[in-house]
Amino acid sequence: MRIGFFTEVYRPVVNGVVESIDALAEGLRERDHVVYCFTPRMPGADANDASIFEMPSLPLPTRTPYRLTLPLVSRRNVNNVIKRLSLIHAHSMFVTGWMALRYARRYGMPIVYTYHTQLEAYAHYVPFEPNATRFAASQLTRTFGNLVDAVVVPTPAMARHLREIGVETRIEIVPSGIDVERFGAGRRDERVRAKLRVRRDERMVLFVSRLAREKNVDLLLEALADACDPSLRLVIAGDGPARDELEARATELGVRESVVFLGAVARETLPDLYASADAFVFPSTSETQGLVQAEALAAGACIIAADAPQNREVLGDAAQIVAPTREAFARALRAVPAQPDAALTSRAKAAAARFSIDRQTERILDLYGSLLDPEPEGRGRRSA
Repeated sequence: MRIGFFTEVYRPVVNGVVESIDALAEGLRERDHVVYCFTPRMPGADANDASIFEMPSLPLPTRTPYRLTLPLVSRRNVNNVIKRLSLIHAHSMFVTGWMALRYARRYGMPIVYTYHTQLEAYAHYVPFEPNATRFAASQLTRTFGNLVDAVVVPTPAMARHLREIGVETRIEIVPSGIDVERFGAGRRDERVRAKLRVRRDERMVLFVSRLAREKNVDLLLEALADACDPSLRLVIAGDGPARDELEARATELGVRESVVFLGAVARETLPDLYASADAFVFPSTSETQGLVQAEALAAGACIIAADAPQNREVLGDAAQIVAPTREAFARALRAVPAQPDAALTSRAKAAAARFSIDRQTERILDLYGSLLDPEPEGRGRRSA
């Protein structure tokens, strides 16, 4: 099978969308399928990867790694690659998504769309009235979702959300995959903790994410201040547009010396980072799944997450779910154990198994197959 991915962002940017795309592409290629990726040209990208087709792009007038895609594909690539695809898989509902839809309809091939992002949660990036922006985002999601042949969502909560806003097309629930074995191989390492200025008598609380308003990071800083516990050290791994504001907020709250802002970290260092933490905290309620939650499970971390339907579905009984308030998180931070709990670690690792790349690939291939070779009339399909 020859599959064309269309995405609005790709390497060298590191975020959940890119990681999800790469994981699925890896799984498909390991099963001898061919995957091409059509993406806007990203500064610093590897120009030697023959599976990536870059389109011209322009910077956006905001602090973001995303680019404005110019929908231009050479005639040669249309004839030699796009026309020969078996199926198109869109990972955006913006410019590249509509390109994907146009090519799929023009050349008579199925199109699948993965719903990676709740656009309504990003209304603050648009300089218009927030309610109007959220309404427009819902309208765009509904319109695009009803034009494709199937929508993939990572959690049942997102399937319910799409139904609520009027998406009527087929919806398949397929969790985004991670390398479970690699994250499960992470080990608690006192050298890692020492480099982060965590003393042996301190408890290390880890947060991994892009630093942006919708991630709710300021809640962690406020909870740390409310906890009033000098033995807590909050390590924030990631970078983003809100970093300066968050550093200033930590200073304002009087906890700057208890917070380590790591900036962007190399992917290969994450397994030991998760395993070396006494707790992993996740205050966001805006995710569709949250890959870092699955990674933390695989590493056997003690997890504290904000109460949201998708977080409960991802974590189950392998984590502590608390209200997304500073008071609730402060109480949870004070109760972080100083030593790993073997039973909790085992439960978390077991819960991570369903996020394997192999399982994701199998489910996606089932979906592709049903679209390329539809079942006889009257036979059922898994859908939400």
